[in-house]
Amino acid sequence: MGVAGVSDVKARTPGKIRTRGRVVGDMADLTMYTTNWCGFCRRLKMQLDEAGIGYREVDIERDADAARFVEGVNGGNQVVPTVIYPDETTATNPSFSEVRSKLAA
Repeated sequence: MGVAGVSDVKARTPGKIRTRGRVVGDMADLTMYTTNWCGFCRRLKMQLDEAGIGYREVDIERDADAARFVEGVNGGNQVVPTVIYPDETTATNPSFSEVRSKLAA
């Protein structure tokens, strides 16, 4: 089975939408694939929350399709955080400044 496209995964992957630490609405420009034990994920989520940047969080340990997508964009590895930007490009373990710059572009 091939890796699903970004739009396909975003459309059918459940996740919670967060901004400033609160779950909001059902739309977000940034999708972040995480695990509950990932320190890099916690740090990036905290920075996004503090900046008021909304994002959709998907735990790859609870969603097999999301895990396969992350593997597909990371050479077969489940590396988190992996993010999908509004232009449907992805980044693996990006810094907050990288995310902020990409979203501002």
